[in-house]
Amino acid sequence: MGHLTYFLASWDLDPVATEVVLLTGLAYTWGIRQVARNGSGRPWARRRTAFFMTGLGLWYFVTVGPIGTYDDVFFWAHMVQHLITMMVVAPLLLLGSPVLLILQVAPRQIRHRWLVPLLRSRFTRYLSNPVLTWLLFAGTLIGTHFSPFYNYAVTHPLVHDYIEHPLYLVVALLYFYPLVGGNPLPHGPSPLTKVVSLVLQMGPESMTGFFIYTATQVMYPAYLVSSRPFGPDPLLDQQIGGALMWCSGMVIDAIWIAVAVRGWLQAEARKGRQIDRTIAAEQAREAKR
Repeated sequence: MGHLTYFLASWDLDPVATEVVLLTGLAYTWGIRQVARNGSGRPWARRRTAFFMTGLGLWYFVTVGPIGTYDDVFFWAHMVQHLITMMVVAPLLLLGSPVLLILQVAPRQIRHRWLVPLLRSRFTRYLSNPVLTWLLFAGTLIGTHFSPFYNYAVTHPLVHDYIEHPLYLVVALLYFYPLVGGNPLPHGPSPLTKVVSLVLQMGPESMTGFFIYTATQVMYPAYLVSSRPFGPDPLLDQQIGGALMWCSGMVIDAIWIAVAVRGWLQAEARKGRQIDRTIAAEQAREAKR
């Protein structure tokens, strides 16, 4: 109990991360108020705000809270940080529809001259291609854990905080952008493609966790020399982290698969209603003849 209390009380309040979170939260709140003042269209859904703020708060917690404080001491803490950032924070932020909010509050000239053309551009279509984003996500996950980069990042705080963290978040945002949330994307994938992409993503996640869990030696030398005030030895620590990615990653992914399937069913239901309206209209025209 004493170790748990000590762990939970350990926070490393990085000023850069704090400023980023505060400014992002304030900007999002300002955008919501602007939408309310404009009074055009539907009011901003509260669930979007809840998703976005939860994602933002969760990212702050795993970055500067106890998990972030001990991510260079315990491998399992680092793994939890990766899982939460890539599999929970990124999709939650996108469920907050930040791009849609930007479009609604941007001045008309900027929206039509810059933002809409950018969303419809060939570059955006290429960058949001589900095959490319899947490869980026899987490649980043596998490449960083099975290369010297991981150990280098653990032993170099600037690389860890300002390269690795943004890398995981940006790659995850690119991957989930076409798959979840209500952000505009003129050339988005079909509902079936979304489900397939998420199902296939279970492979790299589970295999990465499995190989780390079954390793018989410590894969990252930095954890052999880290000062451990409590907790498991380096090899057991590594096995716990691998098991977390192996099992927890699949569970979290299953949740987003369920979200995608729900969206697919809703899309099919809308198509069915549209077909029914079309048939009814044709029957009404025939009856008038």
